[in-house]
Amino acid sequence: MFQARDAAFPAFFHVLHATERLYERASRQIPRAIYRSSEFAWTRELEACWPEILRELQTVLKNRELIPAFHEISPEQRAITQDQKWKTYVLHAYGARANHNCRACPRTAAAVERIPGVKTAFFSILAGGKHIPAHRGPYKGVLRCHLGLIVPTPAQSCRIRVGDCIAHWQAGRTLIFDDTLMHEVWNDSAEERVVLFIDFSRPMRAPVSWLNEFVMRLILRSPYGRATAKRFRRWYEERGIVADITL
Repeated sequence: MFQARDAAFPAFFHVLHATERLYERASRQIPRAIYRSSEFAWTRELEACWPEILRELQTVLKNRELIPAFHEISPEQRAITQDQKWKTYVLHAYGARANHNCRACPRTAAAVERIPGVKTAFFSILAGGKHIPAHRGPYKGVLRCHLGLIVPTPAQSCRIRVGDCIAHWQAGRTLIFDDTLMHEVWNDSAEERVVLFIDFSRPMRAPVSWLNEFVMRLILRSPYGRATAKRFRRWYEERGIVADITL
């Protein structure tokens, strides 16, 4: 969820880049740009939940005025988006749980919470014509998964580049990649693209895996993490909704 290129990015995140080689050496998967979903046993169960997740998404989309643009709750994203064409319906954010949204999407929340090491989960809603410029995430301790929910056609009209690899989403299928590599997204269609966006702990051998979990708890409880939760709560409360966040 965080972008390293924003000048306001907390200084301590830059220190985390020093852990990247350590994390790669301790990784249980061979580091690559895009991973095979079969490398992660839980992806099969998540994909099987796709019809239920899609139904809950369709209910959420009926009230689009209650879905914030990404930069409205995470101002660091202004480096890559400043319009209303990228909206996010947050369920989890680096360990914090958006209880109101999870109650509205109980089957999605349950599916997400069965994923080992899940840290972040939200519906990522990208309008037609939206381009997300090249950027990278700052922290090697997570991998990213997209479950395709609403995918424009033809497939070539909506794509993601991760490093030198180009991929396309498929409805009901997972796409897993390393977001610390430069990546870029295009939706050249006139349709909306929606994925369930998930960050989960990179599978690593102990004791490095313990270090990773400790660092992510620090992120949640840092001034940055608390400020993000506060902005999220304020955005909803301004619209008469009790955000109800569990940290």
